[in-house]
Amino acid sequence: MNPATHAPQADNTLPASHWHIAQDEHDIAWLTLDSPGTAVNVLTREVMAELGAVLARFETMPPRALVIRSGKPGNFIVGADINEFGGLDTPEKARELVARGWHLFNTLAAVRYPTLALVRGHCLGGGTELALACRWRIVVDEPATSLGLPEVMLGIFPGWGGMRRLPALIGPPAALDLMLTGKTVDARRALSLGLADLAVPPRVMDATARLVVLQGGPKRRTPLARRMQRLLDLWPVKRLVARRALKTVEARDPRGHYPAPRAIIDIWANHGGNALNAPGQLASVIGSPTARNLLRVFRLREQLKAQGKQTGTPAKRVHVIGAGVMGGDIAAWCAYKGLTVSLQDQDGGRLATAIGRAQQLYARKFRRDLRDARAAADRLIPDPQGAGVAHADIVIEAISENLEAKLGLYREIAPRMKANAILATNTSSLRLEDLSQGLPGGRQLVGIHFFNPVASMPLVEVVHTDATPPALRARAAAFVGQLDKLALPVRSAPGFLVNAVLAPYMLEAMRCVDEGLAPSSVDAAMEAFGMPMGPLELADTVGLDIAMAAGKQLSEGEQPPACLVRLVDGGKLGRKSGKGFYIWEDGKPQKDTAPGAPPGLASRLLAPLLARARKQVDDGVVASAELADAGIIFGTGFAPFTGGPLYWEQHAGQAGAAAPAAAPASTGTTAPAPPRTDHTHKPAEPGTMHDPSTKETKT
Repeated sequence: MNPATHAPQADNTLPASHWHIAQDEHDIAWLTLDSPGTAVNVLTREVMAELGAVLARFETMPPRALVIRSGKPGNFIVGADINEFGGLDTPEKARELVARGWHLFNTLAAVRYPTLALVRGHCLGGGTELALACRWRIVVDEPATSLGLPEVMLGIFPGWGGMRRLPALIGPPAALDLMLTGKTVDARRALSLGLADLAVPPRVMDATARLVVLQGGPKRRTPLARRMQRLLDLWPVKRLVARRALKTVEARDPRGHYPAPRAIIDIWANHGGNALNAPGQLASVIGSPTARNLLRVFRLREQLKAQGKQTGTPAKRVHVIGAGVMGGDIAAWCAYKGLTVSLQDQDGGRLATAIGRAQQLYARKFRRDLRDARAAADRLIPDPQGAGVAHADIVIEAISENLEAKLGLYREIAPRMKANAILATNTSSLRLEDLSQGLPGGRQLVGIHFFNPVASMPLVEVVHTDATPPALRARAAAFVGQLDKLALPVRSAPGFLVNAVLAPYMLEAMRCVDEGLAPSSVDAAMEAFGMPMGPLELADTVGLDIAMAAGKQLSEGEQPPACLVRLVDGGKLGRKSGKGFYIWEDGKPQKDTAPGAPPGLASRLLAPLLARARKQVDDGVVASAELADAGIIFGTGFAPFTGGPLYWEQHAGQAGAAAPAAAPASTGTTAPAPPRTDHTHKPAEPGTMHDPSTKETKT
């Protein structure tokens, strides 16, 4: 008898709106979560209560086995209901939320009959904790499947058993890596880690689940693996693992802006993975300002994702003109995301370089499947003559920032494009109104502005003018969403949003160098505030020639800082030339120990960024302060624990504001912004200690 041919019969005797029970002829209960009126399954209070009722019923009438699955295509369970997190304003409320899931999943883990989680699609947070409470886990091997415990990204920890069961299942080092970073894993990685017992294709998932429970489960790990696991659970080894994990966390966050990772290590090492045994951590982490602000950042991300919602037929073919760093990397990313891409450039050397970089990207992204890497490479087609223009659903121009050259290109390609194809520019500095002059055939232009490096920067600015049709804006944003990027609508204006706020911030940092401060001191102040890198390291990374051009465009006639002029005139352009504000070796800046900075330095540096952000909102470049915060966080890396620059500015003086004020006063993060100094620090001259380009190096 083939067990795959016998469909389970629905059982409607238990009233429930989210969970649906069916039992087959083998007395296997198939419990399907399919919440009505939503595209994803979320563990709301009601969903959890219904699951508790199901388990209570099975306590008196146990099935032969229980298989838990989802009725949503591409989605298992995405986690807890984050709307509940905003109301966790007391330790008692936090404890109640944690206790609800902890006790329910302990009940699931303790049932007398075998349990199996059949995971297809996103299985995150509480969804993974539910799967961990089952005896076995089968994952469906397809791109949409992902598993993980990303609670740390919301400033909290996995409190429903994940901190106990994941280390016990896959080992503490691997489990801590997942929990402390919030990383997710695909089906094959879940299998190799031991998080999944089997990874199967969709067509056999139900049949495999049935066979596994009928045969008493899949083959377990070897006795040697189990002995190694017991060794890792011994207290001396556990303490060593915890110390190493804490050292890694402290290196990433030396100022303690993010308390959740430290709490995860403590709860696992000292409280058996049970947050209920650590009331101090519950009180200080869940409901903290950092958690509230990171929840806001999550919602901002969802707001940007909604901008990229698909409105029609997705693009299939893309043509990119310009195989420089930006154009080549845009083309490579599009091919990585499954589109057929033609890349045009008259310079064969640039084309070859771009193709080589693309192959490196695919080797990194598909390191476990060379077939996928080859398939992505095959989708990227060198096209020096531009034949792909006629077949593309979207044409992206990424040539040099020269108005006449771009206008000439548009006049040449527009007549060859499909009637409904999108013409887009990746310009970072030219006005869309000027670029739209005299486009043939009434064709419209839209800006799709990527950031460098394309593969790691999540934000893309979708640039429009008042004359851009709403349908074209929506299609451009949907294309960005198709690439798994975040689409930020901005109106055409110098610098749009991100470059407009970065330029005055970096220029103010350079003026500090003109006044005699060491670059490392300036950067250290902002790193202490919580930035991923300081403004001068950022300028070196962007390129000082580019920073000079942006500064001239956006500084409203103000003279550029003398240190910037000196470095650019000397050919010291930052990372790409090996020297700038720092000497760069192996892609990393060589920094001296930072001397002390004057009080208020961070506030001074932030002041022009905040002022420009407010101006971009007031001028309608971006539609709201919320979208401005989202764009600046995801486009610049602005410290996420603050909730965004404008939000932080609004709340910084209020009780409960997030953490920059906790940094030592020597970083300048607590004092109000002072006026610019009157050169009490002597300006650095070429050849002095503050000019990093003159550092002696041993050969």
